[in-house]
Amino acid sequence: MISPRTFSRTVPAGAVAVLAASVTLAACTASPGGSGKAVSGEEAAPSAASSGPPALTPEAYRSALDAAGRPARTTLAAIAKARTFRSLHQRIGRAESALESALERLGGLRPPADVAPEHTDYVAALRGLNGRLGALDEDVTSHALCNGTAVLARLGRSGEFKALRASAGDLAKAGDYPVVQIKPPAQRARRLGNGTMLLSAIRGGRSSLTVQNGGAQDGVVTLVRGGRKAVSFYVRKRSSAKVANIKDGTYRVYFTTGVDYDRSSRAFTRNCGFSKFDDPLTFRTLYSGGGVSWKDWTLTLDAVFGGNATTSEVDPDAFPA
Repeated sequence: MISPRTFSRTVPAGAVAVLAASVTLAACTASPGGSGKAVSGEEAAPSAASSGPPALTPEAYRSALDAAGRPARTTLAAIAKARTFRSLHQRIGRAESALESALERLGGLRPPADVAPEHTDYVAALRGLNGRLGALDEDVTSHALCNGTAVLARLGRSGEFKALRASAGDLAKAGDYPVVQIKPPAQRARRLGNGTMLLSAIRGGRSSLTVQNGGAQDGVVTLVRGGRKAVSFYVRKRSSAKVANIKDGTYRVYFTTGVDYDRSSRAFTRNCGFSKFDDPLTFRTLYSGGGVSWKDWTLTLDAVFGGNATTSEVDPDAFPA
């Protein structure tokens, strides 16, 4: 039997992304010797406070709220359905655009007098929620958040969402008015058992692969032969897992790490990373002189002293989940 050869990951040093206007009014009097009306006899100009749109009736206000809020509700809910990072960015952008449009429409109208304070608070809360979405989009770029469910869960834990929930509740109760309401999911921290097999498509050999994960996050290792995923399994942090009966062939090895593994989407939802080992692994069984020998491999997902295997980051949308 060929002596085991150890592959380890070497990680390079370094880091791993109110205008104000004023008007001056001057009184005019007749020139000396001329004619003219006395200033005290002039007709007063209309007050600026009386200008602007009239207050809406409750029915018209209800209709305006629904027209402005419906696209925002729809696009916010659609964030959870994103299946790629690109799609997630696009869906967050659509929700931001819908909220901006709602703010333009609602900010320019005059609500019924009895809900004016609630209207003001509601518009301010929508503006804060839109700003929070922009910050969450940056978290997607940095991979702190990795899918739509995680984005909505983090949004639901924010102060901006709590302000919206309170102000929308007050406005809705004041006259059964339609408001933007979402039900964000709870933030979770799901894990699988160490060594859990997620895929076993190409098996039947004598070789084995041992993966040691000394890092601070759980991981999933995936072997790809040709263009087909062969084996995928879960390795908990500070643990090792072994997969036997790997069929002869040359495999590319990919791995992802993170927090909260969503088995339905086959991905971590927070603090995710996507990498591959630069060199492939070749498993080979040899028959000679009535004997048989084969090669086993050991990989480490974290940096170790003397490691001889380099890794590269992978586009998450091209990762073989």
